[in-house]
Amino acid sequence: MKKSLLLIASFCLLLILSSCTASPVDVQACVNTEPSGFWMGLWHGCIAPFSFVISLFWDTVEMYDVNNNGNWYKLGFVLGAGILFGGSGRGSKRRGRKE
Repeated sequence: MKKSLLLIASFCLLLILSSCTASPVDVQACVNTEPSGFWMGLWHGCIAPFSFVISLFWDTVEMYDVNNNGNWYKLGFVLGAGILFGGSGRGSKRRGRKE
């Protein structure tokens, strides 16, 4: 019972995250909408693995928002991807050493 509940919860989470992927490349949308900033870059960095997998199968999903404001979006994207993958904090953890 617990495995099936976990599977259903994981599928629902994947569905929710995939609905928030980066927008497709649309010139008219880029002209008419405000560019994505730091917070949107942070979000897109967090969902980057999901966006990447989905973008392999659908042409309407992009991993990276083309309509961004530049360096702030890029900083958010990198931080979001770092948060998701644990950053470099795990590398400094002591392993197998006794004091």
